[in-house]
Amino acid sequence: MSVRAEPTDIDELGHVSNLIYLKWVQDVAKAHSAAVGWNHARYAEEGGVFVVRRHTLEYLAQTFLSEVVELSTWIEKWSPVTCERHTRMVRAGDQRLVLTAVTTWVFVTTRGGRPCRVPEALSRLFGATAQ
Repeated sequence: MSVRAEPTDIDELGHVSNLIYLKWVQDVAKAHSAAVGWNHARYAEEGGVFVVRRHTLEYLAQTFLSEVVELSTWIEKWSPVTCERHTRMVRAGDQRLVLTAVTTWVFVTTRGGRPCRVPEALSRLFGATAQ
């Protein structure tokens, strides 16, 4: 997906805020999930949802007002209750790598928030099988 840096995304240093990059990491993860048919309603039907355990972000270049950033994401590894999602952000104008991120997501019950097994149907949609 692509995003354009808006005035509200800019921090006091004149570039996109680190918090906005983190938001974009989560936005592209949600969009990816919805694109394979698992939107919020589907997670609710299954009684579980992914929550973040850890974000690791490496900031490599700045992005400024009105610049477009292309985001890509994929799931690199699975365990019975977690997945590791990778994200890349590239400035559209010059194709400069802006950010890389690795997020560990834990699948938890919607009632009680306890870790539970990732549904096999879900992991298959992302092109992997939970082990």
